[in-house]
Amino acid sequence: MHGNVLEWCSDWYGDQYYDKCKSQGTVNNPYNQETGSLRVLRGGSWYDAAVRCRSAGRSGGAPGHRFNSFGFRLVFVP
Repeated sequence: MHGNVLEWCSDWYGDQYYDKCKSQGTVNNPYNQETGSLRVLRGGSWYDAAVRCRSAGRSGGAPGHRFNSFGFRLVFVP
């Protein structure tokens, strides 16, 4: 799902995890990571170059960091 902002995720970000995924030719969300200093930012935003605006893009951000290109998605289940 694409939007105008990078999507904050509850997963902790780990450089080695994504490097391992890339070497295997896949990019998956991390699992069983209970600690870290950065949270996953998924996708791209209006602020990024076009090459970074893809749903598989992952980067990390400190949980307390705020920027106008960061956001989150809400899910409503009736």
